[in-house]
Amino acid sequence: VTSICVIHGKMSDFVQCTIDGVIDRKLKTEYIRMGVFESLDFLDDVRRMNPRQLYYQVLNFAMIVASALMIWKGLMVVTGSESPIVVVLSGSMEPAFFRGDLLLLTNHEEEPIRVGEIVVFKIEGRDIPIVHRVLKVHEKENGKVKFLTKGDNNSVDDRGLYAPGQLWLEKKDVVGRAKGFVPYVGIVTILMNDYPKFKYALLACLGLFVLIHRE
Repeated sequence: VTSICVIHGKMSDFVQCTIDGVIDRKLKTEYIRMGVFESLDFLDDVRRMNPRQLYYQVLNFAMIVASALMIWKGLMVVTGSESPIVVVLSGSMEPAFFRGDLLLLTNHEEEPIRVGEIVVFKIEGRDIPIVHRVLKVHEKENGKVKFLTKGDNNSVDDRGLYAPGQLWLEKKDVVGRAKGFVPYVGIVTILMNDYPKFKYALLACLGLFVLIHRE
């Protein structure tokens, strides 16, 4: 019986072993067993790095983070909002916006607050801003504007959400006004908030990928 076994390149390349045109199952099984260890190849990449290469990869990761921060700061300047992009975390604005929608905000001082527009505002004592619609606007003679909000999917206004003793919102409470949205793009943010372990695992994988990726 004539046996032909041709191995092309590395272990990760395709291996073809035939006996009279039939796949040698024994050798195939052995190759699959060896292939299990390919999932740990990235550890070999890390071990093979010299200090200079590792320093370069860390510097590359730092540049990516710095670039993201610069883009964020640039968006803040252009839009006038401290948070130009936010994610809808609840269903209080359905059907206008759904949980996981990504909102694009602006907050230029010269723009007046109008009834019916959707604003993102912060409340004293609450870490997470709220996305609701302006229900009423009250303007005093001195030009000072106060307004009341309500979620489209809520049966009552937001006075129960405001700080104790607060009946109206002011312009200083506004983070931004919704100018556009991208549906469901922010669902990853919700998953990271709901499952902290998922967030840490994702960040660890991204950091490790940047460190070992050489191209």
